[in-house]
Amino acid sequence: MDTALTALEQALADKKRNLSPEERQRFGSINETNKLFVNKVFGYCKSQPDFCGPDVDWPEFEADFQDRNILETRIARIRSLLEAMENMKILHDYDNFQNALVDYSYTQYKKDTAAGGFVTKYNALKQFFTRTASVAPAAPAN
Repeated sequence: MDTALTALEQALADKKRNLSPEERQRFGSINETNKLFVNKVFGYCKSQPDFCGPDVDWPEFEADFQDRNILETRIARIRSLLEAMENMKILHDYDNFQNALVDYSYTQYKKDTAAGGFVTKYNALKQFFTRTASVAPAAPAN
């Protein structure tokens, strides 16, 4: 994964630009309706070039249009990967926590048997557990 991420970072290195909060606000993101508008204008440019405004740099417009489409699909793929990685992390976190609870129970057992060193470990870990009773939520009304 690190090799792939490094390759992606290198591929974007000379193209990326960090926008200030003010620039992000000023440039913003076009909404779906405005994307449809841009798509329609581009469609007219391709199908009826005689009706294109002469003050528009159409080669630049097309290059931006193509780059936007490429980035949009890559962003969707990266978001999908991000969600998969977050799900994997959640499962690993859960496993770690469950095993830490098992180890804490073992530490409690060993502390109670006066095995050397476990009292110190137990005292360091017990701060994560409070003795206050929690009230269970009421059952939903039928």
